[in-house]
Amino acid sequence: MGKAMKSRFDVVKEADTSGFIVSKQGKFEESAKGDAKSGATEWVRALRERPTNKPFFFWLAALDPHRPYDQNILNDPTGLEDVKLPPYVPDTPEVRADYALYYDEIRRLDRFVGMVIAELKRQKVDKNTLVMFISDNGRPMPRDKTTLYDSGVRTPWIVRWPDKVKPNTVNSNLVSSVDIARTFMDLAGAKYGETFVGNSFMSMLEDTEVSIRSYAFGEKNWHDFSDRCRYVRDERFKYIRNFYPHYPNTPSADALRSPVFRKMQVLRDAGKLSPAQMSCFIKPRPVEELYDVVNDPYELVNLAGRPEYAEDLKRLRLQLKLWQKRTHDQEPEFEAPDEFDRETCLPLPVRHRPRASKAQMLQQFRKTGRIK
Repeated sequence: MGKAMKSRFDVVKEADTSGFIVSKQGKFEESAKGDAKSGATEWVRALRERPTNKPFFFWLAALDPHRPYDQNILNDPTGLEDVKLPPYVPDTPEVRADYALYYDEIRRLDRFVGMVIAELKRQKVDKNTLVMFISDNGRPMPRDKTTLYDSGVRTPWIVRWPDKVKPNTVNSNLVSSVDIARTFMDLAGAKYGETFVGNSFMSMLEDTEVSIRSYAFGEKNWHDFSDRCRYVRDERFKYIRNFYPHYPNTPSADALRSPVFRKMQVLRDAGKLSPAQMSCFIKPRPVEELYDVVNDPYELVNLAGRPEYAEDLKRLRLQLKLWQKRTHDQEPEFEAPDEFDRETCLPLPVRHRPRASKAQMLQQFRKTGRIK
């Protein structure tokens, strides 16, 4: 969290972030132990220390289920037979074992969320407290996190508010993360400027048939590796535009270091991956991708070149261009360089800490023609 955000909170308690720091040898040295690695052990205490004479807003950010993963964090760890794998990763014991550890971290996080709900009930404020559970991205696995497929961007969105929202109801219409701030500001009766581009989703909670948007948009920029992609989707189709198709769909660095990806590299070299499982390695990528997310939820069949979907492609392509114009989304002057090797995931010489700002990198690029 940056300084500009920290200044907006009365109290900021940061969890141990050593698990995000990698050495030049590509290894982690976490300082936290046990449940402290979850980033959630102080949540209940924070609730108990709040002033009870005024409304409250808490942003409780967990480290679970970020990598790296540990064995035996639960008394009853997830069995390999309980893992459900998507078709774009190979079904091997190594892959299942890594997914099982991911499941374990989700289950640990679920325990801490339950403790928060229990504390709100103890304080007798749970019925009039809106609790929203979301995630910043998809699984730290190949073809998930840092992709624009649903496995990377369609994240949990669960709301609990007993006084206002009927339990066990589902509104399946489109919503976007840019709608969150607008909703919270409206609920608080706060004023905001034109920079709030989202829509309040409160009406969706009151009526499961209500829709607040026809399209949802998203973007991917540099994250460990150079890339630039945009997408737009409606209720049935998703359109992805790859502006740097010369790069493969390389996973995020934490997913690239994973046992899943390491096994995929071995099977790739042996010629034993299916076409769907090869998607992280193939280059160039298609410039355009179009998927029927209703009938093809894993987004495996690219419809962009099929004549019968030409009108859908044209419509979504136009919507994306209009969104880019509205948001002043312009081609950057330079490509931010990879910080890791795309095969070994070892840090490259360009990786510095503290990281240079965009302005500093742009100045360097204009002066030397490259980023060092």
